[in-house]
Amino acid sequence: MAADMVGGAFLSAFLQVLFDRLGSREFLDLFRGKEAIVNLLNELNTTLNSAGLLLNDAEEKLIKDQRVKKWLDDLKDTVYDADDLVYKINTVALRKELEGKPQRSFAKVLMKLNPTSSTAFDNKIKPEIDNILGKLKLLLEPKNNPGLKIVENKKLPERICAPRVEESDVYGRDADKEAIIQLLLSDDDANGDKLSVIPIVGMGGIGKTTLAQLVYKDERVNKRFDTKAWVTVGGDRIDCLKVMRIIIEQVTNSEECKVQEQYALQDKLEKALAGKKFLFIIDDVWDEDLQKWDVLKSSLASGLRGSTIIVTTRNTNIASIMETRSVHQLDPISDDDGFLLFAKHASIDVNHSDEYLYHQVIGKEIVDKCKGLPLAIKSLGDLLRCKRKKNEWLNILNSDIWELYESRSTGILPALWLSYYYLPSHLKQCFAYCAMFPKDYEFKKENIILLWMAEGLLHSSTKKRMEDVGEEYFHDLISRSFFQPASKDPSTFLMHDLMHDLAIFVSGEFCLEMDDTRFSNCTSKIRHLSYKGKADDLKTIEVLSKAAGLRTFLTLPKM
Repeated sequence: MAADMVGGAFLSAFLQVLFDRLGSREFLDLFRGKEAIVNLLNELNTTLNSAGLLLNDAEEKLIKDQRVKKWLDDLKDTVYDADDLVYKINTVALRKELEGKPQRSFAKVLMKLNPTSSTAFDNKIKPEIDNILGKLKLLLEPKNNPGLKIVENKKLPERICAPRVEESDVYGRDADKEAIIQLLLSDDDANGDKLSVIPIVGMGGIGKTTLAQLVYKDERVNKRFDTKAWVTVGGDRIDCLKVMRIIIEQVTNSEECKVQEQYALQDKLEKALAGKKFLFIIDDVWDEDLQKWDVLKSSLASGLRGSTIIVTTRNTNIASIMETRSVHQLDPISDDDGFLLFAKHASIDVNHSDEYLYHQVIGKEIVDKCKGLPLAIKSLGDLLRCKRKKNEWLNILNSDIWELYESRSTGILPALWLSYYYLPSHLKQCFAYCAMFPKDYEFKKENIILLWMAEGLLHSSTKKRMEDVGEEYFHDLISRSFFQPASKDPSTFLMHDLMHDLAIFVSGEFCLEMDDTRFSNCTSKIRHLSYKGKADDLKTIEVLSKAAGLRTFLTLPKM
């Protein structure tokens, strides 16, 4: 890949902040006259810079070589340690500055309660710097270098992309939509059951949720059913009680349902559905537990004949478990429809025959490599919307990542990896940070921006408010299809399953999501963690005690 197209290695923005702090006036003033510590800090700066020179090559090889991934994770861990150290030094420097200024009585009391001995601090900080230096030097030794070399980053000046026009964003699904709607409008039920189940089955990124949304919003469907609800499940286990609570909230237009007992929930749901014909979408189902589905279906028995559940799933076994009326297998979109989708996201004129003709020629070849997957096509179209030069498009087309996917299963779609690879470094950090959220977790833009601010992921060379910088970052990630609006509430957002898999891959061991039924192996490398359950549970505290470097602990509601 051409180095001039590299968006910036994941750690680049992180390292730049470290370099700025290590060279700041506060640091120089704190250690003035202390040559030993100054020399150590200068050596740390130089060694970090040496490691930084290998980042572009490391990130290019990250998906190809497991040794590179391990090396990069070890480097990230050490850089986090260095950042913690620098933060500690910066805190002491600010305290020293405060001590030198006239203070109000309250500030004086605080300083007396938390005094800092310069000699004690110096003696403590030296071995910490030495320890980090030792780790960095070990990583840079030839025997531990997994074949990485210095690749100069000749990144082109950042170009502002024209915003994509938000019109209909679906191609090649008219026949699929009509087939499902005709099933919904038909009174024929081969099983003689009051409740019908229609699974939409297909691989990840093929557009199952999008198709379900088209059906759900159709005016004919609205007239056919008395009430509707949409529930996103996600994950490998379905929580029937949670599904019932969400349905009750949507069907009754009520506030949060807090009923926890199964039979009370079933009774409440039966009353809410009595005498009504309903349509429920249960999106992103993985769980094959027959007993759970029996509980859920029995809870919906009070609805009128013709009531229907549409289930989206990658798992063909779900269809047989649910005793479904008809399975709709969703196939990839055609090359022609794929190119129309790509052209829209890449902002190219399909009717233009002269200038930029290569956009169409190369674009069609890129679409062919996406194998008819709309998510892959959209993500690369979004990427190339900002790039108009022929060689930039050819670099995407001829990337060896395509062949890698054919020969080795990484679980990451090549198109999504390429979209990530060309992100600017600051956006890579913000995207990877979101790996700590569960799959299908819906978040508010404002909340994510505040979390990014707290972690120091937002940077600006101007005097912009950090909230405004975060807004720009967020919209950049939306425009590149890394985030997408949630189905029910346009003010909330989520990551597609495959984008979430990508975030987990690039974040490595540093981001984790956990709940009180599944305790993952916490290690000292974990920096950002979300948790569903009781945070004061002894087992939780015991597990979390191993995460000595934890920076973010976010408790999420367990519905």
